[in-house]
Amino acid sequence: MEASGGGSKRRASGSGGGGGSGASMQSLGADLLCAVFALLDHFALVRCSAVCRSWNRIIYTSALMRDLYYKRNPRVKDPNMLVPSEMPIKKYLEELAMNEHRSAFLNGSAEVHQWSGHPERANLCRMKRGEILTGVGDKVLRLWSAGSCQYLDEYRCPDANPLIDFDFDENKIVGLSSSRLCIWRRDERKGLFQSREGIFPRGLCMSYIDPEVVIGCEDGRACVFDMYSRSCSRIIRLQNGPVTCLTITDEQLIVGGSTFGTIAVADLTSGERLAFLKSSFAPTGSTSGYAHCWDLRTLRPLWEMRVSPNVIYSTHHLNNDTSMLAVGGLDGVLRILNQNTGETLKSFVIDPGNTVPISSKVKHQAIEKRRVRSLSEDIRVDSIPRHLRPPITCLSVGMKKIVTTHNENFIRLWRFRG
Repeated sequence: MEASGGGSKRRASGSGGGGGSGASMQSLGADLLCAVFALLDHFALVRCSAVCRSWNRIIYTSALMRDLYYKRNPRVKDPNMLVPSEMPIKKYLEELAMNEHRSAFLNGSAEVHQWSGHPERANLCRMKRGEILTGVGDKVLRLWSAGSCQYLDEYRCPDANPLIDFDFDENKIVGLSSSRLCIWRRDERKGLFQSREGIFPRGLCMSYIDPEVVIGCEDGRACVFDMYSRSCSRIIRLQNGPVTCLTITDEQLIVGGSTFGTIAVADLTSGERLAFLKSSFAPTGSTSGYAHCWDLRTLRPLWEMRVSPNVIYSTHHLNNDTSMLAVGGLDGVLRILNQNTGETLKSFVIDPGNTVPISSKVKHQAIEKRRVRSLSEDIRVDSIPRHLRPPITCLSVGMKKIVTTHNENFIRLWRFRG
């Protein structure tokens, strides 16, 4: 067996002798890496750019890389997309990726991978960076690969109360029970922090942006919890009724909804409430199938549209995508809306055809592949059997895919291909 010190020395020297056992990708040099990167498609390039700083620099700044990439991906790939010669390659890649994402949803085919993910049920899901986190309904969160649907890890809440809401990033997972906040460090198996009980009123929802977690409470307040000082830094009067959902925008704004059908906008830094938005259909709103859109810059409504005959439970869109919005709810139909108008662009349910089992390397995890049916505009939803459209309690959108939960023990990953 080779000593670790010797292996490190060969890697550092860049020598690939002895069959290349000590060689690394870094030893190839910028020119060879450019030649390798030029063989990849733009999705693979974006993933490679996130591996390390040197790869990111080569992909986005190298003139050789730019020349090779434009040669392999000419403008005619999408005739509607004009690519000025001075456009930075990073911007070009982003626009090309968004175009393929939209095309896959609106013009491509789709299939669903379904598996049993929890002993009882899961009614919330999040998807980021090729990973899916599911749970709520018990005290366990489970992490899955968005590529293979395989089980990766799980995180248990030691609190007596079940989890209510959660979110995650590459470093940590933040979970909320009714009385406590739990934070798991993903690089440490036992890296769990729990806040003290009674530090905030009964929590109903949460969102975070480092270093702060905002907790929406039953009494209408939003409690801002600092993850470093481990204390509530301020309390904001957000609503007159229970805060049932909230998010934090990139502009440091808290946007929180209530059971009364109103949306409050507050400044995260100052705690000042900036606006109180109310639809024409409040207090029914989403409970009657209406979707609403406001411009947060002007605080004016853009559109209100009834997109479903029943309750809407969840909406989401991919970061940087300003064209499409995914909507799911009680009727179990997955809908894709135009973000600018509210128009329904596509509607999907499971096709009643036979399921196809997919081989799995993980013991006791059976994954099935199901076909997807695109609905015509004039079809009556109630004519579709209920087992093909269980209620969508939550959804999360990724690049050319959507994950859904249904308050059942199974999880569905919808894959779209352009």
